[in-house]
Amino acid sequence: MTQTLITRAGLARLREELEHLTTTGRQEIAERIRHAVSSERNMVENGDYHDARQEQSLLERRIAILQERIVDANVVDPDAENGVLDVGERVRLRDLENGEEIQYELVGSFEADPFAGRISAASPLGRALLGRRGGEVATVDAPRGRLRFEILEILVSKSGAGR
Repeated sequence: MTQTLITRAGLARLREELEHLTTTGRQEIAERIRHAVSSERNMVENGDYHDARQEQSLLERRIAILQERIVDANVVDPDAENGVLDVGERVRLRDLENGEEIQYELVGSFEADPFAGRISAASPLGRALLGRRGGEVATVDAPRGRLRFEILEILVSKSGAGR
């Protein structure tokens, strides 16, 4: 069994999605299948029925994946007193090449969404930041070359962890 690092907020999002899919999602697809069966006698040529069954298959696969992730979840509760960046905490950085300041929340790989400011601890930048302290410089080898970021501040995360 592989443990999946995840924040409390990330686990809550997984549970909410699972609840929605197992209730509303299943009901909607069952209704589509019932409608397709009742509207066409020739099931072999019933495109709506086959589409709904395909969607049902995808839904059940997503439910299985969510259930597995929830069972394997290792909820991370960072130590707010140790001053070391950990999963579940936010960090404010300065790109030393261009001086731009950016902010990220370090999360488990299943929670990553760079457009929402959440980067995976398993990503190259995440690995470079993990375990660092404010004032330190993290170096990342990227396709465009070596990037350097100064850790300006470790902040309280949206999920309630950190400082």
